[in-house]
Amino acid sequence: MCGIVGYIGDKQVAPILIDGLKKLEYRGYDSAGVAVMTKDGIRVQKTKGKIVQLEQLLKTSPLSGTMGIGHTRWATHGAPSDKNSHPHSAGKVTVVHNGIIENYLELKLGLEKKGRRFLSETDTEVIAHVIDEEFQKGLAPDKAIR
Repeated sequence: MCGIVGYIGDKQVAPILIDGLKKLEYRGYDSAGVAVMTKDGIRVQKTKGKIVQLEQLLKTSPLSGTMGIGHTRWATHGAPSDKNSHPHSAGKVTVVHNGIIENYLELKLGLEKKGRRFLSETDTEVIAHVIDEEFQKGLAPDKAIR
C-alpha cells in the first residue's frame, strides 16, 4: 500500500512532504519520491529505498518551491527501482497513484504506437501520458483528467 501527501502554501514544500511521508512509513514501502513545482517547472527526486535516502538526495539536489506531492510505493507493476518509483511525468503532467490499472498494457502499447516513450515499467506512468495527450489536444485540466 502506498502513501500520498501533497501541499500548496507559503512554506518550502520539500520538508513538509518528507515529514508527511515519514508519518506514513508504518504502511510499508519499497521506494519514495517527491515532485516540486520550482521556478523552472516541476522537478522530481525519487529513489528505491527508504525516506532517509530521499532526504539525502534532497540535500545533494535541493528542490525549492511551495507546491508539491510525495509518494511511498509498494511495487505492483515493475520491480522496486529508482525508475519505477513515483512520481511519474509526461510533458507538463506529474502524477502519483495508489492502485492498479488493469488495462495499462493495452493503453501503453497504444501510446507507444503514437510515439510516446516510457521511462518506467509501471502502470502509473500511463496516467501521466494519457492526461498529457489530452492537454495537447487543448482540453482544460478538469476535462483532461476525466
